[in-house]
Amino acid sequence: MNIVILTGAGVSAESGLGTFRESGGLWEKFKIEDVATPDAWVRHPELVLDFYNERRKQNNLAKPNKAHYALVELEKQHQVFIVTQNIDNLHERAGSSNVLHLHGEISKAKTSELSTDYVLVEESIELGDLYKGKQLRPHVVWFGESVPKMEEAEVLTESADLLIVIGTSLKVYPAAGLVNLVDVNCQIIIVDPNADELEMPNALLISEVASIAMPKLVDELLK
Repeated sequence: MNIVILTGAGVSAESGLGTFRESGGLWEKFKIEDVATPDAWVRHPELVLDFYNERRKQNNLAKPNKAHYALVELEKQHQVFIVTQNIDNLHERAGSSNVLHLHGEISKAKTSELSTDYVLVEESIELGDLYKGKQLRPHVVWFGESVPKMEEAEVLTESADLLIVIGTSLKVYPAAGLVNLVDVNCQIIIVDPNADELEMPNALLISEVASIAMPKLVDELLK
């Protein structure tokens, strides 16, 4: 079976990484226009670097949780592709093989929006850190920038026999639109402890946190 997993901040929240949009999330503490736009990078790059250096520090301290490891188990018997909106590397650290990062990766740096040359970053990026003579910036997709891997994600989603959505509100576009691309016969399962009902008639809702729901769901799928 060809299984596509769409993950968002909720799957990493249980590993201690702060979410962006929920109550108490990062966007209540920081203004998007100050740390996550191309204009912010031009106006005060040091603040932007400090923001993402802190995200990287938290990423390095975090550990994969039971939901991440459950997806690794699922991969042992099925073709599994993970399309994630997260910039952390917890899926990879858990052992998942096929992970597509829509919004970039905190563990990498690049020199411009469309750059395809990436530099691994263990701790921080500072002003004056150059690559090929240009200032390095976080390898993340900021608001107002294109999502380079969106087309690849669309192709994966269209081929899915089963789509499992974990830890995302499905409110951030263009990623949220992926659920509309599946084949009419594709089963959709949404894992979201905050949802009471769904607008998609063919979807199954599991109202539990990912670390509880995913081990049980994967066990059922493997049987």
